[in-house]
Amino acid sequence: MDIGESVIEASGLCRRYRGGFEAVRGVSFAVGRGELFALLGTNGAGKTSAMELLEGLARPSAGTARVLGCDPYTERARVRPSIGMMLQEGGFPADLTVSETARMWAGCISGARPEHEALDLVGLGDRSGVRVRQLSGGERRRLDLALALLGRPEVLFLDEPTTGLDAQGRRDTWSLVRELRDSGTTVLLTTHYLQEAEVLADRLAILHQGRVVACGTPAEVSGARPARIVFGLPQGWHLGDLPSLPELAVLGHEVRDRRVVLHTDRLQHTLTVLLRWAEQRGVPLDRLDARTASLEEAFLAIAADAAGTTTPEGAVR
Repeated sequence: MDIGESVIEASGLCRRYRGGFEAVRGVSFAVGRGELFALLGTNGAGKTSAMELLEGLARPSAGTARVLGCDPYTERARVRPSIGMMLQEGGFPADLTVSETARMWAGCISGARPEHEALDLVGLGDRSGVRVRQLSGGERRRLDLALALLGRPEVLFLDEPTTGLDAQGRRDTWSLVRELRDSGTTVLLTTHYLQEAEVLADRLAILHQGRVVACGTPAEVSGARPARIVFGLPQGWHLGDLPSLPELAVLGHEVRDRRVVLHTDRLQHTLTVLLRWAEQRGVPLDRLDARTASLEEAFLAIAADAAGTTTPEGAVR
């Protein structure tokens, strides 16, 4: 994908904490205008630490961060009016109402949209008179998002935006974020929900121990892993009766609970050879399932590769 003008740039970013722990180790990527870019990784991978460098909340130990062409830390006064940030926790006064909280926050922003408009965007319009302490965890996350949107940001940082939301709330948030992206807002988000990244992201990066270990579109990242064909053979038929492995062009195979699993990077070819063999011999393939790798499978395999561990054959080698 040609991302065109880069609105967010990370180049060799490093972040070292007191005591020597390095949470971000040479991270580089760029996010184009109007693009939604997701940072994925297991707990402790460095997602939030990298995000905070790009938000200007901390100075990099090494490398450079740029947002809208500026250093977000040293030129924060120039960058801040154009960005919105949704942190992992907002920490708002518990005794204020939802409306009072939004009004207080809007008072710190030039050209803020009306607070009721921001609350309506996230489905909190009918909760405006409720005190923050009475909100559910999911409602507090929606309030966090509403405040991030008050300034009509050109660039939006979302750190775990749907944590604590129920299924409907998560999908409503996805719909809103898509609308923002489609209207030209550049979005950088972190998430633990791989389906969220698969649904929303134009491109993504997977972090492991502070380094980028994979980057591309969701389809590119998942497509780099083998596809899988799973089926059961009838009584009397065995794995050795199938066409040879070179003929099937499989990368690996196994048997799980009497079901054969084939791993291949030539799904159509392997499936054609298998079905032709079954048709010629009259062999029913029980519960035949053929599919490319999901983003979740790719993520787990990449994480295992990076950690030097293994997952079931065919997913990681």
